[in-house]
Amino acid sequence: MTTSMRESILSKTLAGVIAAIATPVDEAGNPDLARAVKLARFLLDNGCDGLNVLGTTGEATSFSRYERKMVMDAYKAHDMPLGRLMVGTGAAAVADAVALTQHAAMLGFGGALLLPPFYYKGVPDDGLVAYIDTIVKATADKPIPLYLYHFPAMSGLPWHVELVRRLRATYGTRIVGLKDSSGDMNYARAVAAIDRDFAVFPSTEAVLIEAREGTFAGCISATANCNPDLCGRAWREGDAAALEAAVAIRKLFDGKALVSGVKALLGHIHGDAALAWVKPPLAPFPDADRAAVIAGYEVVRAKRVA
Repeated sequence: MTTSMRESILSKTLAGVIAAIATPVDEAGNPDLARAVKLARFLLDNGCDGLNVLGTTGEATSFSRYERKMVMDAYKAHDMPLGRLMVGTGAAAVADAVALTQHAAMLGFGGALLLPPFYYKGVPDDGLVAYIDTIVKATADKPIPLYLYHFPAMSGLPWHVELVRRLRATYGTRIVGLKDSSGDMNYARAVAAIDRDFAVFPSTEAVLIEAREGTFAGCISATANCNPDLCGRAWREGDAAALEAAVAIRKLFDGKALVSGVKALLGHIHGDAALAWVKPPLAPFPDADRAAVIAGYEVVRAKRVA
């Protein structure tokens, strides 16, 4: 690979509305590949600029390495625009993270999203740098853009600002951005300020107007599964009313289980109850919560049409 080809690959970063796409499963909890591809096409055709495959909403850490590769392969086999897809490849075992990231690079995904190795807590920065160093070196021949996944409430390990700054200084444009699921907007803005070319994606569509002004690269949102059209209009047109409706849909999940809730609402939206199925250890969305979320969704949609 020539230097110019390498630079071309590394300069391509994702932007805009990215849905943290749910992963449909069958009754046994195996990835339902046909439904996964169908949902991805729907989201890309109805407002999403890209997709985050196999993230938290995609239940990635509940799947084996083999199953995660199966999902990636299905998108490739069905000619999905992989350059618009970021895939979660972080894992507790460095060897798994390497294998998944290499597979994503080989297939041509637009980026790899890296959780820190999440079992051991309180590890020093040098340990996290070594994790990234191993992945960077293992993918040097196919330098897929790498995004850090900051979700300390789930992983127990933060990509704190100074560590991100160190990684960016050490590995340059191999580390192209970060997804922030902490909900801490001060953190998100501080990381975005490290470098104007560093692509930061908060996990809520509420930031889309601010993102249009250049602070962020867009958003990576679980609820964009359910409101891609509204998010798309907010991002592309600055449509404040569409953003208000999208945020109202997101708020329906406050205090509720988000992943199973999104899947339950997807089942309602698409008229396909199987989309609500989750893989253990997640449990189905409670019936009362499902009824409340669907009712609220229909109210928001009715107001938007009116």
